[in-house]
Amino acid sequence: MKSLRRAFTLVEIMIVVLIIGILVAIAVPNFIRARESARARACVRNLRQIDSAKEQYAMDNRLAQGATMPALSALCGNGTTTYIKGSAPSCPSSGTYTVNNLGTDPTCSVGTAAAVAHVLP
Repeated sequence: MKSLRRAFTLVEIMIVVLIIGILVAIAVPNFIRARESARARACVRNLRQIDSAKEQYAMDNRLAQGATMPALSALCGNGTTTYIKGSAPSCPSSGTYTVNNLGTDPTCSVGTAAAVAHVLP
């Protein structure tokens, strides 16, 4: 009599699980790194937008370097003078933006975005 073997052995299943585990161990750190990099780039774009709005506000109000700037909400959609369209930009890493004085770059409270903020013009 001939026996038919149609099932996977325990060793074969364990090898498949091991291979999947190795692939996950390689993929997850890369995914996390890519997500943090994307958040940092989005934060830098927001900081550039805030800096541009500050410069426009300063030109409209004839402010000198070092002048105190209004809060971020004042630069967003306040009637006829809107320097940032829509609502105020929010940090993708749940940080808070500080507008700072004129001539000083805006900052983010999250370290990863603040570390790459040197690319502001």
